[in-house]
Amino acid sequence: MIQGRKYLQQTAALLAGLALLCTATAGLASGIPQAENTWNGPKPKYVFMLIADGLGLQQVASAEAFLASQRGNAAPGIVKLDLSQLPEQGLSTTYSANSFITDSAPAGTALATGYKTDNGVIGVDPSKTQRFTTIAEAAKQAGMKVGVVSSVSINHATPGSYYAHMPSRNSYYEIGEQLIASGFDYFGGGGLHKYNAKDAAGTPRKSLYAIAAEKGMRVLRDKNAILAAKPGSPVLAVNPVLDASNAMPYALDKTENELSLAEFTAKGIELLDNPKGFFLAVEGGKIDWACHANDAAASIHDTLAFDSAVQVALDFAQKHPTETLVVITGDHETGGMSLGFAGTEYATFFEKIAKQNQSYEGFDKKIADLRKEKGTAATLADIKGAITTSFGLQFATPEAFTALVESAKTDKAAKTQLGLTLTATEQAMVESALALSMKGGWAEKPGSQEYLLYGGYDPLSVQLTHILNNKAGIGWTSYAHTGIPVPVFAQGPGSELFRGYYDNTDIAKKLFSIMGLAFPAPTAYNASK
Repeated sequence: MIQGRKYLQQTAALLAGLALLCTATAGLASGIPQAENTWNGPKPKYVFMLIADGLGLQQVASAEAFLASQRGNAAPGIVKLDLSQLPEQGLSTTYSANSFITDSAPAGTALATGYKTDNGVIGVDPSKTQRFTTIAEAAKQAGMKVGVVSSVSINHATPGSYYAHMPSRNSYYEIGEQLIASGFDYFGGGGLHKYNAKDAAGTPRKSLYAIAAEKGMRVLRDKNAILAAKPGSPVLAVNPVLDASNAMPYALDKTENELSLAEFTAKGIELLDNPKGFFLAVEGGKIDWACHANDAAASIHDTLAFDSAVQVALDFAQKHPTETLVVITGDHETGGMSLGFAGTEYATFFEKIAKQNQSYEGFDKKIADLRKEKGTAATLADIKGAITTSFGLQFATPEAFTALVESAKTDKAAKTQLGLTLTATEQAMVESALALSMKGGWAEKPGSQEYLLYGGYDPLSVQLTHILNNKAGIGWTSYAHTGIPVPVFAQGPGSELFRGYYDNTDIAKKLFSIMGLAFPAPTAYNASK
């Protein structure tokens, strides 16, 4: 009996202690600043939402370190991008409803609507029975003009997240139909991917461009026509040069016959500006594509191209400082990029990235030409010159390499040359990748040895970018996305809300509040309609 009473007393004491601990913990938790999504200040008339697809802090830092290297400074340092100089800065988590590592569809949906959904889904809930209203749609309903710009195909996942509602991001044709039906005032950048996709019977469907024109959109595909466009009926402005996915080429491969992301942004401002204001979403989409392929040079140059578009927005904001909100973020990080590599330890050589003058995609064309000409009979001698021209990588015989190592001990020029010369091991890696590339049909399935080495991209191109990146002190962990938080930058009315650490859905919630728009509840969705 005494032992039982003692046990009860001990249990009671333990429970009392747990209660006190819970109370203290709750008090501690209540003292931690939570994401603030309510704004009671002045409402902006003009709102820019700029999304750098695949942009993590390392993509920002690599571009800033690259800019510093171009100044030739002996001491390490950075040259800040325009985006990283905005006064309000924060971090956001990116996980989707069903995966810690998101893809662009739910990431874009979160940024545009404030709701989570599954990977692969745009604008509807995981059950595909609820439809989310986007901030762009709400802005249009409130009387503002609305535009969407992207360097990738304009019916791709991220730009589509601002006007489309589809169970699958791969329904490009249907997403294109929703673009046309959106009533938005301006679309610019990449074209419409699979604009004449085949129907269930295998018959090509009517061109989306033709449908857009029939519905009263001005479909502009000439550089001069785009630049000369004036406000009026809705505009679909398509870059004159597109890649196989109907996206703009990489900034590293840009020609004079096309427009830049900054020019499409500037044209959007010109066409959208009106007394009731506008909402303009701008995506730098090929940062993500470059990082999927582990191409640091292409990623850096597209980050700089995106930053130029940011500068266009900031220039406009400078003329309307109390009326313009600018928000910039990445939807997720891509590639697991690292500024640091085992082979260079504490050293980095970002100046070496400048030796690459075309993207992996541009170099793929040279490989394809060689494959067509010589096939498996091709040797390294057949493409050495092209490798040196495109990547700055050099070759040397074992004897010449040994002599170069000795010269590099006292000669600065020789040291620079050595830093770009392939070792015997690296040359063997290139030859192995070349053989696989010339054979064609390499495995693309995750888990295979070839995928781990090349990610489903052309083996030779990926091997060359890896070697150059490693020599510069840059490494990669993935050919997919990662789950690390991404930076957020903001300026203008309500930008204080973007300080701190919060979820990507909070970004949309903050925008709804700052713009004076009610945060909408989901509505019924029927995929068959």
